[in-house]
Amino acid sequence: MGDLANSAVEVYPKKQRGGGGGEPNHAGGFGCTLEELRNLMELRGADALQKVEDCYGDINGLCYRLKTSTNEGLSNNPVDLEKRRQIYGKNFIPPKKAKTFLQLVWEALQDVTLIILEIAAIISLGLSFYQPPGEETEVCGNVSTGAEDEGEAEAGWIEGAAILLSVICVVLVTAFNDWSKEKQFRGLQSRIEQEQKFTVIRNGNVIQIPVAELVVGDIAQVKYGDLLPADGVLIQGNDLKIDESSLTGESDHVRKSVEKDPMLLSGTHVMEGSGRMLVTAVGVNSQTGIIFTLLGAGEGEEEKKDKKGKQQDGVVENNQNKAKKQDGAVAMEMQPLKSAEGGEVEEREKKKASVPKKEKSVLQGKLTKLAVQIGKAGLVMSAITVIILVLYFVIETFVIDGRVWIAECTPVYVQYFVKFFIIGVTVLVVAVPEGLPLAVTISLAYSVKKMMKDNNLVRHLDACETMGNATAICSDKTGTLTTNRMTVVQSYIGDTRHKEVPDPNALNPKTLELLIGAIALNSAYTTKILPPDKEGGLPKQVGNKTECALLGFVLDLKRDYQPIREQIPEEKLYKVYTFNSVRKSMSTVIRMPDGGFRLYSKGASEILLKKCSSILNSNGEARSFRPRDRDEMVKKVIEPMACDGLRTICIAYRDFPSVPEPDWDNENEIVSDLICIAVVGIEDPVRPEVPEAIRKCQRAGITVRMVTGDNINTARAIAAKCGIIQAGEEFLCLEGKEFNRRIRNEKGEIEQERIDKIWPKLRVLARSSPTDKHTLVKGIIDSSIVEQRQVVAVTGDGTNDGPALKKADVGFAMGIAGTDVAKEASDIILTDDNFSSIVKAVMWGRNVYDSISKFLQFQLTVNVVAVIVAFTGACITQDSPLKAVQMLWVNLIMDTFASLALATEPPTEALLLRKPYGRNKPLISRTMMKNILGHGVYQLTVIFSLLFIGEKIFDIDSGRNAPLHSPPSEHYTIIFNTFVLMQLFNEINARKIHGERNVFDGIFGNPIFCSIVLGTFGVQIVIVQFGGKPFSCAPLNVEQWLWCLFVGVGELLWGQVIATVPTSHLKCLKEAGHGPGKDEITDEELAEDEEEIDHAERELRRGQILWFRGLNRIQTQMEVVSTFKRSGSFQGAVRRRSSVLSQLHDVTNISTPTHVVLSANATSSAGNPSGESLP
Repeated sequence: MGDLANSAVEVYPKKQRGGGGGEPNHAGGFGCTLEELRNLMELRGADALQKVEDCYGDINGLCYRLKTSTNEGLSNNPVDLEKRRQIYGKNFIPPKKAKTFLQLVWEALQDVTLIILEIAAIISLGLSFYQPPGEETEVCGNVSTGAEDEGEAEAGWIEGAAILLSVICVVLVTAFNDWSKEKQFRGLQSRIEQEQKFTVIRNGNVIQIPVAELVVGDIAQVKYGDLLPADGVLIQGNDLKIDESSLTGESDHVRKSVEKDPMLLSGTHVMEGSGRMLVTAVGVNSQTGIIFTLLGAGEGEEEKKDKKGKQQDGVVENNQNKAKKQDGAVAMEMQPLKSAEGGEVEEREKKKASVPKKEKSVLQGKLTKLAVQIGKAGLVMSAITVIILVLYFVIETFVIDGRVWIAECTPVYVQYFVKFFIIGVTVLVVAVPEGLPLAVTISLAYSVKKMMKDNNLVRHLDACETMGNATAICSDKTGTLTTNRMTVVQSYIGDTRHKEVPDPNALNPKTLELLIGAIALNSAYTTKILPPDKEGGLPKQVGNKTECALLGFVLDLKRDYQPIREQIPEEKLYKVYTFNSVRKSMSTVIRMPDGGFRLYSKGASEILLKKCSSILNSNGEARSFRPRDRDEMVKKVIEPMACDGLRTICIAYRDFPSVPEPDWDNENEIVSDLICIAVVGIEDPVRPEVPEAIRKCQRAGITVRMVTGDNINTARAIAAKCGIIQAGEEFLCLEGKEFNRRIRNEKGEIEQERIDKIWPKLRVLARSSPTDKHTLVKGIIDSSIVEQRQVVAVTGDGTNDGPALKKADVGFAMGIAGTDVAKEASDIILTDDNFSSIVKAVMWGRNVYDSISKFLQFQLTVNVVAVIVAFTGACITQDSPLKAVQMLWVNLIMDTFASLALATEPPTEALLLRKPYGRNKPLISRTMMKNILGHGVYQLTVIFSLLFIGEKIFDIDSGRNAPLHSPPSEHYTIIFNTFVLMQLFNEINARKIHGERNVFDGIFGNPIFCSIVLGTFGVQIVIVQFGGKPFSCAPLNVEQWLWCLFVGVGELLWGQVIATVPTSHLKCLKEAGHGPGKDEITDEELAEDEEEIDHAERELRRGQILWFRGLNRIQTQMEVVSTFKRSGSFQGAVRRRSSVLSQLHDVTNISTPTHVVLSANATSSAGNPSGESLP
């Protein structure tokens, strides 16, 4: 293949042809090769149409060559589908291979403190094997006395080996944690993937299949809100508009039509309309696939990025073949949920372009800062320890004893220095809380796993913790607060208002026929009502729920909509104006038997009634409908319906003559002068569990606001039922128009001060557009009238909710009703679309925060005590009472195990009884500070008593001032044992951080905690009784054990004493662990979620920018070459390149590489004659 690599066509991997090596002109009996289709998909607009015409005659010709039918689709024959996959590829993109366990071990070994320890241990090992010659050791003074027993001198190597062993333990534990985190993440990924379905036609039936099963030749139905999972050519479209910004960076929506521009690309969003497309490229061959492979092929490109376009292509190609070989790896499907708009792409990119883009959450910002501060303090302490030890030794040996440094004694002295060094490092190891990041990870990963059970599918880990700080929730009404099972309960037909479904015989037959025709034809044909799944159940509603309610109304009128649809199938509809949030209506034009046209329209009643000039009376005849009639109707029909919480829909029609044919593009002209057939009131009952959930939110200090597209009266009625507004409260309910009027100045610009006057009292925003929702969310987040910055969660399901979901601190998308675009922009997907699941998310979020605080309280107590003991012990007795290996064991207990035990506490309802902490609340409250210092004092008192008078209390030999390599003493073993047992009991104290008395409350609800505490205790017994020399432990008798236990249990009693001291009296206590400073300033960056970056990240960031620049340069070269080839306008390419560069400032956002790359594949739009997608 090498010789082919230079031809421009071959930029991309070739699929293994059906016939292996040979290359028949037409692959496997199909009339198009992969290459031809690939080249076709690179074209846009007129070029594409020209190409289709030249090669295939028309789109039907292309279908014929791909052996598919525009109406029937593919036959569901597995052999045929498999053959297509062989030739044209499967619809997934192989993921980057996961890091192996060994790679993770290697990464864990990069920890600086561990490296220092390893070096120290190796030196110590090396020296222990060196025996100073003969009897001259006397000359070196009393250095080696006591170590003369044969066995003991041999055992010198044990300490070094034990340190190495414990380092290995720590590394394995860390690596295992990372590995399971990665595994969980991939599991989540594939879970999101499997849920992704797409509608195709096979054997003439409309079915939904997983995205991964799409093949070339499938006929797929695309509709508003879809994210296209493959490339294709439009066969039939109604008013289709696509957002291609993820590919081209153009923010304007691109109109697609069979006549002008039929090319649909994977990874783009359908913003309006519907249609059917013929799938022409899937997986790695689709436009998004090509980019992912380019990103995956990054390693090869790095060095060669300055070479010219064509040679470059060869590189890309080979790398893509590599990518192909990984097909066996966990296949990542070509997945709409991962468009370039961020979201999953970011996550995938984390693996793809090895650019760890991780927005630091507030919590991580605070923790990083705290860990750095503690680390610095530890470093200073350990340095001082080493210096004091060395000075003391040098002065004592060479000054006081007046010895001379003899060459023979060098190894002995060096061995002492190494011992001091090891003590210093141990102090450092204990001081640095490397368990902090681990605790956050474990806590978040555990929460995410459990939240799945509570119907929250978390897509970004930190969303889970942000949710705990939420102060405001802006919720949709339909489907979130209500059940989204809509039914028509009232209607106004032929001048009469019916409080329930009317008897069909009582209605005028002409009106009835018009009504049924208008409902059956003027709704998406994908919307249907199917028989119930089980006997006695409710009929199944498929598709748009409002349309389902109307079709249900037809069935209630004892009629059937299906025969009408069969008579006029979808392809015979003359023109469709699909529903969108601006129109708030949908219209369909059909051709009448006499050659004329009829337009059916339905939509929000107050909007559509303004376009009606007549209305059908009880005889089925049109009478004029003047503005004052309309006002009367609003008062007498629409408002009463709305006040019952009903959504009102108006159904109307209009006839046009055949000549002259109306100008269908002039929509305002067409949809006017209508004749109103009926107004119906649709009920959407409130979910039974919502009022209770909203009460919980309000108790927890979270304001719930309803933002809906519905009529204000309907919205107010539902808000009252939910408990969002309560009698006797001061609140605002506004319509979108009024809201906009109040927040804009004379020039029409939005002013923050004006928003600040409104939002605190606003509870309901009705008839709102997506922009209003975004404005409100932004206004609340940017507001500075309250001292805490507001943390806003938003729910959304429509395509248009994307911007608001992205802007919010936490975006919730609906798993069932939500469009792909909304899921894409969200942080958490509610798999049951239920508001009460949001309350569970709040609970879990608060729980994460509390878990981290519990861990901190425990960890810092151990840190303070261990560092002070090692430091003073070393200074006074020239030896740390806690040996290196013992310190590492303590470190393992308090870092790894404690983070597991305390980070997995399940949440309780009590978490919802307090107000949110807010972004600036320090991690360590005064109560926690009181606990840390209180327990520290107790532990230090005990340990120093044992250290200096322990031998008298227990009547044993003193372990102080023991020479090098002397056997372990009971004295120091008791100190070590007491220390560990105090930590164990203090771990139980740490379960409560708000000063509660009962620390055992709910302890058995957390089996992980119980097993870790008992397990640690078991291991401690083994270490003390059988640890011997490696752990510097001498076995203890029962009495000594009981004393140690007694002192340990004392921790629990002492905890009660501390709880009695009121925190308010301890004014001297400071809080610690504030967020990154200048929170106000960072609010700008907060929009990009960029907080406080440490050095390593800054380096990565730099690498990232270079890497994107490289990619961008290649792209530009490829563009220039191909643009010149087409001799299209060079300016287009350059202009687009500048737009790409302007996006590089947001380089940390992974959506950028996709912009960068894709603009290259959109080269053809450089010479795009229609100029649709040019800046």
